[in-house]
Amino acid sequence: MDIGHPAHVHYFKNVILILKSEGFEFLIIARNKDVSFSLLDNLKMDYFSRGKGRNSFFGKILYIMYADLIIYKKAIKFNPDLYLSFASPYAAHVSKFTGKPHIAFDDTENAKLAHKFYRPFTKKIFSPSSYKGKLHHNQKLFNGLMELSYLHPKYFQPDESIKDFLGIKEGERYIILRFVSWKASHDIGHKGLTLDHKIKCTNEFSKYGKVFITSEDFLPPQLEKYRINIPPHKMHDVLAFSSLLYGESSTMSSECAVLGVPSIYHDNVGRGYTTELEDNYGLVYNFTESEEDQERGLNKGIEILKRNNPLSFVQKKQQLIKDKIDVTSFIINKIKEELY
Repeated sequence: MDIGHPAHVHYFKNVILILKSEGFEFLIIARNKDVSFSLLDNLKMDYFSRGKGRNSFFGKILYIMYADLIIYKKAIKFNPDLYLSFASPYAAHVSKFTGKPHIAFDDTENAKLAHKFYRPFTKKIFSPSSYKGKLHHNQKLFNGLMELSYLHPKYFQPDESIKDFLGIKEGERYIILRFVSWKASHDIGHKGLTLDHKIKCTNEFSKYGKVFITSEDFLPPQLEKYRINIPPHKMHDVLAFSSLLYGESSTMSSECAVLGVPSIYHDNVGRGYTTELEDNYGLVYNFTESEEDQERGLNKGIEILKRNNPLSFVQKKQQLIKDKIDVTSFIINKIKEELY
């Protein structure tokens, strides 16, 4: 199994734990990205590092050869029956080299460079039914969200003691701001929220509750003091009891939707699943990165906080969970179908 992002740890952790209890063995290769290693360490899962990756276009191309070689060497010794990943070109390539099937999950329509490098070498691809990109010949849709694989009530119950850890008083609200680094291959050409806007929304949201920032990138001193300092595996507890998420992360917006928390998501392209979560459930509000939309997004966030009706979003979440499948069980079934 190849892990390229912290979210991938969450996508597959329950699959690994359940199948290990049934006697399955896993070899985990992971990129040193953000908090991936910390999450794996907390789960007490063994893994091998394939380094940090590269940011430039040509660096990414060179890194493919490097990562392929690392995974190939490990795979030759481990001799897996199946490769599993979230759209990993490296796992796909090595599966072809070793003559074993690769199953991939993918919900990112605009990751076109990754598609070119992993799709031709992958036996089966599964994507959420909200996926709006052109389907590959071996790509099938399922009625779910990747975030349900770990935040479905069957697998996750938030710990309210996180409020004490954060210093949140009884009746006090808090807002999470999420800023990304825009260094992924599908982020080329994106600029994200301006620094002025980040400062402005921090100040504005502070009028309605405590503000915490989680950021993949550098923060100036006036924002650094808001940076949240928690163990990475506690982030979903933090999100679960927040009043609003505002920022640039589609994954966190979807996580909040599954937890019944409204979010404002800024991206020029968007995702099929964030569109579905807005159009069908009213749990995510999508805006572009333009300065005009940054203002609109901020105003929408203020409107939500002024309205102060969290129960309405909990009810929408309940409908979402009722409508969707158990994604962990789905992944396990697809693995077993391939092996037996």
